[in-house]
Amino acid sequence: MKEPSIPLNETSRLQSQHSLRILDSVPEERFDRITRMAQRLFEVDICLVSFAASDRRWFKTKQGLNTCDTPRNISSFGHACCDDDLLVVEDTLVHPRLADNPLVTGDPRIRFHAGHSIHAPEGERIGTIGLFDARPRRFSTGDVQTLRDFAALVDEELMSSSKIHVDELTGIANRRGFMAVAHHVLPLCARNGLSVELLFFDLDDFKKFNDKFGHDVGDRALQLFAKSLLKGFRSADVIARLGGDEFAVMMAGERAFSQRALKAMTARIDKMQQDLPMRLKWSVGSVRYDRSSHGSVEEFLAEADKQMYADKFKNSLALR
Repeated sequence: MKEPSIPLNETSRLQSQHSLRILDSVPEERFDRITRMAQRLFEVDICLVSFAASDRRWFKTKQGLNTCDTPRNISSFGHACCDDDLLVVEDTLVHPRLADNPLVTGDPRIRFHAGHSIHAPEGERIGTIGLFDARPRRFSTGDVQTLRDFAALVDEELMSSSKIHVDELTGIANRRGFMAVAHHVLPLCARNGLSVELLFFDLDDFKKFNDKFGHDVGDRALQLFAKSLLKGFRSADVIARLGGDEFAVMMAGERAFSQRALKAMTARIDKMQQDLPMRLKWSVGSVRYDRSSHGSVEEFLAEADKQMYADKFKNSLALR
């Protein structure tokens, strides 16, 4: 077996990786979401984001694999990271460098691998996003571009600290985090023929809620609502607090799923909000992404916001 070569910039590469404090860090939803989406889109057994330490490949996020790391000298990733940005092996058994790799000849018996490097903010290659499957398979030009998109999503997360992209109160993505992900996800889904639906939520009369019961109770209500979104929607959906009492969920899939999720979420909140002094109510707007109508993420959000206000008006009429 040919072991991965050590790059000439190994010292600076390891320094860049160390500065991110990423190795052996705790799991993070912002990375897990990316590998879940990629595994589902490519329909592969394993998807992971890994980083090359001096002697091992450590997995920041993984789907379909239990181990946390592997020795670097048996890592097919090493070739992609050290030699080029992209490595695609449609059948490992006929690949001169990988046919006798222990991960090919033994568990998990990898027959297909596609990996793309991920980069530190300085541009150093420090890891990879990898796809693995027990069956050989074709990987098209479109697949390559989609994998590049997922690598760009990881790079985006590495460019910024989690505090910049995560809402401190609720623990879900904030507006900045939502926009960063949406700018990559929308073209990715459009190119692969995946429909995208955006739900825009606004809590009704939430100012009165705060004024009557205080901001501590209001904060608890916001946390409850965010928790209900996380439980009601799929783990691969993008869930964010856009600001104040506004929330958004962006998902790829059929409209029927969003309606089921909304119904289930309503039932869940009815149970969860028993500790609140007043019932939590909301309005929601729903819109499907259309490249001909939505020239930007901002326009997509604006239409969902408009639909939300139409729902709020309808709710106000119902109360009269």
